[in-house]
Amino acid sequence: MSLTKHCNARHSAAMLTKELVAASTVPLVLSVLTEGENYGYALIQRVRELSGGRIEWTEGMLYPVLHWMEEENLIESEWREAETGRKRKYYRLRKEGRRVLQEERQRWMTVHETLKRLWKQQPRLT
Repeated sequence: MSLTKHCNARHSAAMLTKELVAASTVPLVLSVLTEGENYGYALIQRVRELSGGRIEWTEGMLYPVLHWMEEENLIESEWREAETGRKRKYYRLRKEGRRVLQEERQRWMTVHETLKRLWKQQPRLT
């Protein structure tokens, strides 16, 4: 294995795949918004903090998802002036978003519990 491949494999082991990050974006945003309303960059920072830096969202990835979530009535937004004088768009959960979050939570917990059972039965891979 070349050094480049080894470094890439080692780096990617700590980070999540793009597909897993994409699949988890909606439930993560909805879950963070249960803590209270927030603006886009703060959502990015909160997920980075909660994941120990393993989930790295970009604004270019997050904002289209937020717009889609607004169209689906999962969240709503409001422009406000921040302490700095700059305007920020704050997002908050709607009733439909809370309902979808419950469904998402059940789906993710099913996957989690299934993998946990499978991996408990298997010897640890090295």
